[in-house]
Amino acid sequence: MEHPFHEKIGDLINNTVFPNCKIIKDPACGGGQHIPLFCSGERSRETEYCNVDLLITVDNKIKVIIEIEEANIKPTQICGKLLTSALSKYFIHESEGSNLIGMADSVLFIQVLDSLKLKIDKTAKTKQWDKIEKSIQDIIPVKGSNISRYKIFYGNKTNFNDKGLLNYISEFLKQ
Repeated sequence: MEHPFHEKIGDLINNTVFPNCKIIKDPACGGGQHIPLFCSGERSRETEYCNVDLLITVDNKIKVIIEIEEANIKPTQICGKLLTSALSKYFIHESEGSNLIGMADSVLFIQVLDSLKLKIDKTAKTKQWDKIEKSIQDIIPVKGSNISRYKIFYGNKTNFNDKGLLNYISEFLKQ
C-alpha cells in the first residue's frame, strides 16, 4: 500500500535537520520497522498499546511522537491516537537491543492530517481540527503522561507547510 503523505513527512524529518537526534520511522514513512509503544517495561501483546509513525529521541528518551493520518481523519481516530500514546511509557524494539526507551520529561505529540480528499471551500473539517487541537491542548498533560505539548498540522503532499512543522519541532527540542 502506498502512503505518499507519510513518505513526504518521513523525507522531511531526518538527521540533517535534527542532527543530535535519533529518528525512527515506520515503513510507511520510509523506515524499516514498526514503532510499538508499551504501557510498561514488559514487552508483550497485553502491554502494547499502539504503533506510531515516527519517533524522535534525544539521549535515549522519546522527545517527539508524530502520527500521520491519510485516511481516517475523524475526531475519534485523532483523539484515540493521542490517548494510546499518552497512556504508553516505553518504546521497546529489537533494533534497540530490546532496551526500554522511555518518555522524556516533556514530550511533543504531533498529528499531521491529510486534507487531500477535502473540498476546502465546502468542508468544516479544518475548523473542526483547529477546535480539536485547542481542546486537547486544554487537557494536557493527561494525568500520568509526559506528553506536554500537542499540535496538529494539515495539508497534503503538494501544499504542506514543511517549514512550520520543522520549525515547531526545532523550537520544542531547544527547551
